[in-house]
Amino acid sequence: MTNITAPSHVSRPEKPKGAQAWSVSKLIDFALDNVVWILLVVFAIGAGLMSPFFLTIANLQNILVQATVLGLLALAVGATLLIGEIDLSVVGNLVFSGLVGILLTRAGWPGLVAIAAVVLTGAVIGAVNGFFIAKLRMNSLIGTLAMGLVLGGAVLAITKGQTLTVDSPVYSYVGNTRIGTWPLMPLVLIIVCLVAALIFSRTVWGRRIYATGGNEHAAEAAGIRTDRVRLQTFIAAGTIAGIAGFLQTSYLTSVNPTIGSGLLLYAVAAPIIGGVSLRGGQGRVIGLIGGALLITVVQVALQIVNVSAYFVEVAGGLLILFAVFVDAIRIRRKAL
Repeated sequence: MTNITAPSHVSRPEKPKGAQAWSVSKLIDFALDNVVWILLVVFAIGAGLMSPFFLTIANLQNILVQATVLGLLALAVGATLLIGEIDLSVVGNLVFSGLVGILLTRAGWPGLVAIAAVVLTGAVIGAVNGFFIAKLRMNSLIGTLAMGLVLGGAVLAITKGQTLTVDSPVYSYVGNTRIGTWPLMPLVLIIVCLVAALIFSRTVWGRRIYATGGNEHAAEAAGIRTDRVRLQTFIAAGTIAGIAGFLQTSYLTSVNPTIGSGLLLYAVAAPIIGGVSLRGGQGRVIGLIGGALLITVVQVALQIVNVSAYFVEVAGGLLILFAVFVDAIRIRRKAL
């Protein structure tokens, strides 16, 4: 009788494709790409447990108002990061353009004209930055930092260190109006971000921005005028900073050389925490807004639980360091 023997090796069933996809590596990538939302939930829950007031509607409204100006500045910086550059003049732009609006209202100009002048001033500042960087090939880090110092110095010289107040109810309307019980200011941030998200994801210009930041030489080989894309992006960033300047001065109903102080590094950290790469060509609007919300939540939470202001600054510095650390890990993993 013939013995039937089993083959020396038996093929094992393959692992399901879904299980292979969700490997440890994929989980790490998912965590790095969504770290801002993970941290936001963790900090919100922790702050809520430490202080019941944190999770109230009133505090949520306060967080949204505080995050509005930071979110707009983060969007302005994030747009320039996408093309592989950076705009460090956004806070100087905010203060100077806001000053222009308030000076016009004090001179008797209509509020709507003053608002338009604020936004236009921001766009002009962005155009000057863009010309220096796109046409003269100036280093964006140094060039925009110098522009920010010039603008801040100009505000100090014009105001002589004094606070100038708004003389127009129309100008201060957006910053101090509520729809029901909800402030109007965050709605402006939402609208601007929706428009930006549509531009980045659905338009030819948006694709050119990502292409320029991802690989400039390949973009030029494909027929993209990268210098023009840079100029246009800096104009857009300046315009957004001008909108932030209007909202800040509308909310405060005044301007002085110190408004916006301390916002610059957070405006840079927010998009990086939210997934915008320092090397360009990568990032989404929703991520950088998450970064602005996270920074605001951390600052408000620490204040609510009576942490010293000195340690609030320490926490802000750690967040910035963490943002750069996460970006470095993302870049290393994508290079593997």
